Amino acid sequence: MSDTESTGPQAPPLALTGKHLAEDVMAGVRGALAAWAQAPEAFQPQLVSVLASSDPASAVYVDAKARRARKLGVAFRVGDLGAGATQAELHGALDALSADRQVHGIMLELPLAPGLDADEALLHVAHRKDVEGLTPGNLALIAAGREPEALLPPTPRSVRFLLRSVLGDDLRGLRVAVIGPGRTVGRPLAFMLNNRGVTVTVCNEHTRDLRGVLAGVDALVVAVGRAGLLRPEHVQPHHVVIDAGINVKAGGGVEGDAAANLPVRAQSPVPGGVGPLTSALTYQNLVRAVRLQRGEPVE
Repeated sequence: MSDTESTGPQAPPLALTGKHLAEDVMAGVRGALAAWAQAPEAFQPQLVSVLASSDPASAVYVDAKARRARKLGVAFRVGDLGAGATQAELHGALDALSADRQVHGIMLELPLAPGLDADEALLHVAHRKDVEGLTPGNLALIAAGREPEALLPPTPRSVRFLLRSVLGDDLRGLRVAVIGPGRTVGRPLAFMLNNRGVTVTVCNEHTRDLRGVLAGVDALVVAVGRAGLLRPEHVQPHHVVIDAGINVKAGGGVEGDAAANLPVRAQSPVPGGVGPLTSALTYQNLVRAVRLQRGEPVE
């Protein structure tokens, strides 16, 4: 057989989709909510979404969250402060929700209106109600290796779920590169992987010889927000690629940071990979938040 005959087309990578994992997570969420609803003292968690902008995309996202919450049996409320809210008004609203024992989960919708500081605002969200895992309190617990006490950011958790689905539950000793040390994905993910015994390499826009850096890793996660950043020349056939990037196409729809169908072992698509699982894990965080607030044991 000639070399030409023996070299066939590259098989497409195993698609790491989050749908089935999300269904498993949501089954657990529904079970917890049903048990609370049927308890002698019926209980319904309350989730509040705080808006302080005129961003149309945020309004769409909040509507979608409201529909899903009500379908699950979660009380959902929107605290719309409007685009004209001051920093002090935003802080006051978040302080009040954090102190309200009837509120169990808080989501601060980003981006905020121009002139408002999200980092300052997040200081006013109680970390045990922070279902998106963005507050300094939760991030500090993760960095300290105290994950059982924290609410973990859903997107990094989604990434870790997908890695485990193909590499196995025990990630100890594996090597993973994280491209993009952003606050919402890359930075917490690096600590979360390290907490599982992974050797982590963090790459950024200044990393030289990206192909050489990535050659020796088992998996890589890209979360920069730049379409086409990860290309075939950067990867190896043994790699597992998790794409946590979201980029809006000019003609509509979204795409990730990695080129489609890279010549690798497995790759998560965008959309359909990290996204569905992220949404499910947000509601799992609400269940966890309730248990932490009640002083109940959590996994």
